[in-house]
Amino acid sequence: MTADGNGVIRIGSGQGFWGDDLDAPVRQVEEGPLDYLMMDYLAEVTMSIMQKQRGRDPSAGYARDFVPLMERIFPQCVEKGVRVVTNAGGVNPTGCGEAVVEAGRKAGVGGRAKVGIVTGDDLMDRLDSLLEEGHDLANMETGEPLSQVRDRVQSANVYIGAAPIVEALRRGADVVLTGRSTDTALTYGPMIHEFGWEDSDVDRIAAGVIAGHINECGAQASGGNAMVDWWSIPRMEEVGFPIIEARSDGTFVVTKHSGTGGRVTEGTVKEQILYEMGDPSDYITPDVVADFTSIRLEEEGPDRVRVEGIKGGARTDFLKVSIAYSAGWKAVGSLVYSWPDAARKAREADRILRARLDRLGLEFDTIRTELVGWNATHGPLVGDPPPDLPEVELRIGVRGQDRSAVERFTREVAPLVLTGPPSVTGFAGGRPRVQEIMAFWPALIRREVVEPHLSIDILEV
Repeated sequence: MTADGNGVIRIGSGQGFWGDDLDAPVRQVEEGPLDYLMMDYLAEVTMSIMQKQRGRDPSAGYARDFVPLMERIFPQCVEKGVRVVTNAGGVNPTGCGEAVVEAGRKAGVGGRAKVGIVTGDDLMDRLDSLLEEGHDLANMETGEPLSQVRDRVQSANVYIGAAPIVEALRRGADVVLTGRSTDTALTYGPMIHEFGWEDSDVDRIAAGVIAGHINECGAQASGGNAMVDWWSIPRMEEVGFPIIEARSDGTFVVTKHSGTGGRVTEGTVKEQILYEMGDPSDYITPDVVADFTSIRLEEEGPDRVRVEGIKGGARTDFLKVSIAYSAGWKAVGSLVYSWPDAARKAREADRILRARLDRLGLEFDTIRTELVGWNATHGPLVGDPPPDLPEVELRIGVRGQDRSAVERFTREVAPLVLTGPPSVTGFAGGRPRVQEIMAFWPALIRREVVEPHLSIDILEV
């Protein structure tokens, strides 16, 4: 047990997505007491990006910036007893783990740390056999069988729960690396390990899920991206990421290190609780179904919000599968028009471009136009824009199945500079880039098909 004399463990958030503030984990480890540091790197599209990277380089497929970060904080983590739990392994947890071991040796912690690697969530090599066995992996939204897009699938990963994380911690791992672990398990896995909760402790595990949901998006719970009084949030340039102070009864406090920027209030915590929320009474995770309507919040001091009263239900028989598949090509171009009549010029440029695409006989699934500065953020507006807008960005994008048509579109934007309305600028970025579209295919699979294939390796640094 690493709980303090009051039975509290402190689980800090260090990353809310792949590309988040790289100094945040350093501040979490350096600026105050911490028992665990969780770092969330994965989103649905991230898995397909990593799968493509691994296709080009078998040693790739994980969050590469995690490795030098660990080299930077490894010595202090070992000295202070901070254990790291993360899904930075992406589609190659083994490669990531081996790189972290080497980083630990470079950092001088050889012989003093262990790295736990969780594998088995990646279904790409099993897809065909699963389909042959009758697991149709139907789209949860449309009911269509996966066989309709099987030849275009780029990645397929199961959201796994806390069990392998708990086992890796039990076996002494100082760093636990997973693939597509559900984001919340990176927080409630350590809680289950520390407090010895059983599967039947559904209310306490549900509390852990809420704690994980608050932690998973980094500074979004401590003032970042806050709608409530956002202008008054102090020192966001050195924002303190959230920390969960958890107790064995399932209650916890959301806080941050003293002296850091940002703010933890009932308002900032509520905003994060509502983030990506569907049915609040039926929030399904691999280990429990949490009832978000049971949450009770209370501010118990500056930057301290107490969370309690949480109820949960038994886990389902299924696990969610995140599948990404190729769905055509897209490109987006932009030009900026200045006053006077900025919006009118942008509209005319849009008309000219569409007419030229029609004349060329190019066909697309979608052509979409936004006038940034007037109708982009809030969607199409009724009526005419005001004539005194100082500037408007014409942003036009196409998507389609024919890459050559999308390529031709990218060559038709620049000519508007001299063959369209006047006062255009903003084309310094050059010709738009053609990008492959990755579409999301959510599916379900019975947990007994997946869980026996999960494995844990412990590597000595």
